[in-house]
Amino acid sequence: MPAPALGFAFSPIQTLHQDRARQIHSLFQTDVPSDERPADAYCLAHHTLEGAESAARTGDTSTFHWYQAHPDANGPALSTPTAVGPRIVVSPDPSRMPRSSISDTSYYVLGPRTTAAPPDELDLASAAYATAAETGFGELLADHAVVACLLRRKHLGDTLVSWAITRLPGTVHCDHVGDPTVLARDLIHEAGHNWLNDALVATKCKISEDTKFHSPWRNTQRPAFGFIHACWAFPLTMIYTARILPETHGDVRRFLASYLDQQRRLLATTADDHRNALGLITHPALRQHLQNVHTEALSL
Repeated sequence: MPAPALGFAFSPIQTLHQDRARQIHSLFQTDVPSDERPADAYCLAHHTLEGAESAARTGDTSTFHWYQAHPDANGPALSTPTAVGPRIVVSPDPSRMPRSSISDTSYYVLGPRTTAAPPDELDLASAAYATAAETGFGELLADHAVVACLLRRKHLGDTLVSWAITRLPGTVHCDHVGDPTVLARDLIHEAGHNWLNDALVATKCKISEDTKFHSPWRNTQRPAFGFIHACWAFPLTMIYTARILPETHGDVRRFLASYLDQQRRLLATTADDHRNALGLITHPALRQHLQNVHTEALSL
């Protein structure tokens, strides 16, 4: 039986998706397709905007015209069916992904040479999305993990690197170990960051950078923005892991059980600081969302 959903629907985010997608499409003198989900249109429009801006800066007129002709970044043609709707799953070469002033990390933009991931990685991602949906995170991944960039194949126990950037909302970058339950954890983590970024923009909530809090995940003092993000995204993965753990076996079960134990210890140290940090969130409903998830994870 599917686990209860955590409730990621947040009307300010839905309004942001609709308005921002419409604004970007207007730059290309096109309308948002009536049959395209607002979250999908929002994500893909940002790929088109980023790709077109990059092409314009470098004088690449053919690529710029391609984006003009494909305001959805050709996303629908690249999509694969999943339990949360059509997703775009790609496998870019990490060594060829660009870096620029928009991001401290590398990132991937859908473009004219983009192809879908190979069949085994499409199957892996599809199974990961299904696992996330069964554990109550389908709504989160439906709206905030529209594009999944699968990067390095690693071994269980290796350090897995994943990230998202604000310029490409709805896009996640993840290493993986070939196991859908582990990949689902990391998709949830990065989609959680995307959700919170959108929520902060949608509610016009600006977090003061003057106050810092100790982050047990980095063992350093971090500005409130980063601390609040960590106290949202890691608890989401804890809730997911606790829900999926009974369905796992062998090495994967041991890996995830160890992860959950580690996260329990880290999160326990944030209880007082998190309460203080939430005082910086000026939107009551958003503040309650963040509190609910943190409290549930503390109870695990």
